Amino acid sequence: MPQGQLTYEVFVAPGIPTTVTDLPPDLDRRMWSPISSTLIYGERDAVLVDPLMTISQADALIEWVAARDKRLTAVYVTHAHGDHWFGLAKVLKAFPDAHALALPHVVERMHAQASPEFVESFWNTRFPGQIPTDLLLPEPMQGNFIELEGNRLEAVPLGHTDTDDTTCLHVPSLDLVLAGDAVYNNVHLYLAESPEEGRKQWLAALDVIENLNPRLVVAGHKDPQAPDAASDISATRAYIHNFARLADEATSALDLYEAMLDIYPDRINRGALWGSARFALG
Repeated sequence: MPQGQLTYEVFVAPGIPTTVTDLPPDLDRRMWSPISSTLIYGERDAVLVDPLMTISQADALIEWVAARDKRLTAVYVTHAHGDHWFGLAKVLKAFPDAHALALPHVVERMHAQASPEFVESFWNTRFPGQIPTDLLLPEPMQGNFIELEGNRLEAVPLGHTDTDDTTCLHVPSLDLVLAGDAVYNNVHLYLAESPEEGRKQWLAALDVIENLNPRLVVAGHKDPQAPDAASDISATRAYIHNFARLADEATSALDLYEAMLDIYPDRINRGALWGSARFALG
């Protein structure tokens, strides 16, 4: 099949409030970070990456995708965190020609995220009445690529980033990496599943992405006003190094939180930083 020219666009669902009551002194509520979903498309067909979380987010995404007037052939999920795929069933109902895909180790980890006990204890308590009840898992991919109008979209295993068994999607014809949660773009990192060894593995995953030599990188959590720059790889790396260094120096979670804010006063979602600091130092 001749290779067609591809384009990509990013939909960013704004941050939404959670019911979490553990707050630092300067916040009166905890927010969930903005989440990105990316559409890659050619002349006729399209592939969607990470179909978001809540009912309203999925509805808005469906409307946005439909306005591009392309045949959606696949939905790819980068990793198991529910905020990146709980909207999948609604998306597939709206676009019945599409197949949902993820690498097998990602699908395996999704089973725990989708268990009724975990959905109720973690997701429904944070977002009451907002999480879809019909959670559908993707099919395990047989290989490591999706074809889109003659172009290969390559699924790349990354190991641990902000959770275990994550991936990115590489689009060589666009010099583009859809990084999932391996890269953050002007948003505070979620480090509450990353003790010291996890942070080291995350740094190794950033090396994997950097070695793909992308010109464009779409972060899983991103500032909608910020460009999709490859420099976000090094910025994410620096954030992890700074967090590790300051966690060793701090005497409390509040110390760590405030020290990170001295370096990153303008990053989106301080609540995510507070959660990371509490995980690191209690």
